[in-house]
Amino acid sequence: MSRDTIQRYFDAFNAKNTDEMIECLSDDVAHHVNEGQVRIGKDKFRAFCDHMTRSYDETLTDMVIFVNDDGTRASAEFIVNGTYLQTDEGLPEARNQTYRLPAGSFFSLENGAITRVVTYYNLADWTRQVSA
Repeated sequence: MSRDTIQRYFDAFNAKNTDEMIECLSDDVAHHVNEGQVRIGKDKFRAFCDHMTRSYDETLTDMVIFVNDDGTRASAEFIVNGTYLQTDEGLPEARNQTYRLPAGSFFSLENGAITRVVTYYNLADWTRQVSA
């Protein structure tokens, strides 16, 4: 079930279906953002997704999902293929630049729902790509 939950989460991401992503989460999900603060709850997760959708068009490829034996922890490694659509505060100006970036996510799960999402990528690499 845990692998299915993680796969469903990423399939929803690639389909740009925030509602489906949120259905995979617990009500008190802890969302640890790369270079940002921890956001608690589905409402803050949705606000983050809405912001990201305005600023970035991303598709994840080369996905590999790992799940521990008891299904309480999972991780995924993937490539982010994106276009920078709208300037994000404190970052370079957006001009529809494309980027390709390795990334990873870590998850905690309870009763088939994601209780923690942590995503990491190399911000310096992303900045270099969109500034070129």
